[in-house]
Amino acid sequence: QVQLKEFGGGLVQAGESLRLSCTASGSRVSVNVWAWYRQAPDKERELVASITSALIANYADSLKGRFTISRDNAQNTVYLQMNSLKPEDTAVYYCNAVISRNGVQYNYWGQGTQVTVSS
Repeated sequence: QVQLKEFGGGLVQAGESLRLSCTASGSRVSVNVWAWYRQAPDKERELVASITSALIANYADSLKGRFTISRDNAQNTVYLQMNSLKPEDTAVYYCNAVISRNGVQYNYWGQGTQVTVSS
């Protein structure tokens, strides 16, 4: 059984930074693709960033330059560094992991962590 646990959400002021992390636990876990999504009130969940096992990162166009995704394979952990935060970045942030086992891909989600940016 794989579980994802997120850390690092909180309340910050506009212009400040936050770093989110998410760790996958479970036996023989090897994450192919990590991703961060977010969901603001009354909005659909959207992709923030993703990173493959080859360290190829992809970002939502609106977030390029402010957010950076990285991963530590030894720790089965993904990070999201968020700089110059804006009130519109307020949302619940979810980590997502795509894990392959015996040729089958499985999709896992964290429980979400709240990020609130005050103006």
